[in-house]
Amino acid sequence: MLFTCALLFSLNSFAQADKQNIKVVTSSEPSFPKGDNALYSYVYMNLKYSEESKKKYVAGEVTLSFDVKPDSTVTNAIVISGVGYGVDEEVKRLIQTLKFSPGVQNGTVIKMNTMYTFPIKAH
Repeated sequence: MLFTCALLFSLNSFAQADKQNIKVVTSSEPSFPKGDNALYSYVYMNLKYSEESKKKYVAGEVTLSFDVKPDSTVTNAIVISGVGYGVDEEVKRLIQTLKFSPGVQNGTVIKMNTMYTFPIKAH
């Protein structure tokens, strides 16, 4: 009986030691606080197309790369690919006015780069 109690006690101690040695790594990418659908809706509803882009019925995608700083602001926005006619710059302008949830790496809020692709259809 004494041997069984000692065995159970040692197994219980071993299990607790494993739980204490688990490392929790918290990481997340920058994101728009209201979600991607809200971001795309915002761009779609507020994008001002140039007259030339409307006449040419410009359609395609604008891909932006940008940094989200720890204070949630957007910096260093760069058009990776676009449709031209001033539409790329307009999407960039809109994104630079927004606040994003910053990236987290190992539990620390950091500046992190992210990319988004926006569908475009001038009408």
